[in-house]
Amino acid sequence: MFKESEINYYSDELNLRRIINSVDLQDVDEALNICDISKIEQKLQIWQKYMPRVKPFYALKCNEDPLIVKTLANLGTGFDCASKSEIKQILNSGVQPERIIFANPCKPASHIEYAKENQVRCSTVDSEFEIYKLHKHYPESHLVIRFRYDAKDAQIAFGDKFGCDPEHEAPALMLLAKSLQLNVIGTSFHVGTGCNDLPAYERAIRISKKLFNFGSLIGFNMRLLDIGGGFPGDDDEKFKNIADIVNSSLKLHFPNDDVNIIAEPGRFFVAAAYTLICKIYAKREIRSPLNNKLLTKMYYLNDGMYGSFNGIFYEHQQITVQHFLEENEENKLPRFKTILWGPTCDSLDKIIEDLELPDLQCDDVLAFPNMGAYSVTLARPFNGFLSPRILYFRKIHSSS
Repeated sequence: MFKESEINYYSDELNLRRIINSVDLQDVDEALNICDISKIEQKLQIWQKYMPRVKPFYALKCNEDPLIVKTLANLGTGFDCASKSEIKQILNSGVQPERIIFANPCKPASHIEYAKENQVRCSTVDSEFEIYKLHKHYPESHLVIRFRYDAKDAQIAFGDKFGCDPEHEAPALMLLAKSLQLNVIGTSFHVGTGCNDLPAYERAIRISKKLFNFGSLIGFNMRLLDIGGGFPGDDDEKFKNIADIVNSSLKLHFPNDDVNIIAEPGRFFVAAAYTLICKIYAKREIRSPLNNKLLTKMYYLNDGMYGSFNGIFYEHQQITVQHFLEENEENKLPRFKTILWGPTCDSLDKIIEDLELPDLQCDDVLAFPNMGAYSVTLARPFNGFLSPRILYFRKIHSSS
């Protein structure tokens, strides 16, 4: 039997079918998340191999699970925090304040004061109001000017909410900080999550260089460049392509090591680490009223849009489904048009439609890979349906 709240170890490959058979899913109501800590460690290796100059500051909002935080803290990453609560969690994990960037450009005054009490100096700003606020509550802050640079093609853009105009507002903010005797140390940007306009990174880094030149001209020691987050967690080839562009741009515009380059990856580390296991607890078949022809099979799962699948609603997440019925190339089971529903009474709780699956029964299970980003953090027990349990695993590495 596998233990909850502790790490279970495996060799070779993590066998989902064995885990499902060992865990009695029939007698529990909630779904099950299988978290493979080894995949987080592998992701850091990929990051360091393909983007070695850029230090990752994990975006805690993506998944604040304490074991995830502990793993990344032990691996030496920094942390991107957005609030007093997040800063407190990271500090309580034994992380030094120098490894934290307070990356929310709009912060409550009490949160700024908490950062001051705990010597979290690095702070992102994008408006004159935030600069005045920091001047009042934490003048020792190290300011990072966030400018707006939205990619031409991105799943989620942030420019409507965060980021100043780089041509006019950013220099003005630096001059304001100078007049208030505050310390600007660098710039940041975020091209958007799910960016398909990869050259956007080069264009944004080029703008950063111009702002660095201006900051240096007026007397600031510009030494930090934050290239943001949104890096894919389930597409390593795409990440390699991004890394190629970032590396060449840094070599061109920031060739010296006197500038620290950081990023704020979240989903990159945790998306692939989680696989969600859901149980079918109800089933319906929709037939034609004319000839009784089967049109659609509908299955009701013990997790849904208000739980782990919230990413479908918030960020148009593409879901992959795996069943566990026995079949092979010679014995392909017939497929049927399928709709998967969540458990709540809301008709919007539709996980996926126009799917084709074999005929399934109540108590059969389905697996959904790449479910570690934002799903756990945003899941809520709406209608009284419980959030998934979590089992943690790590691969044992042989000494040879």
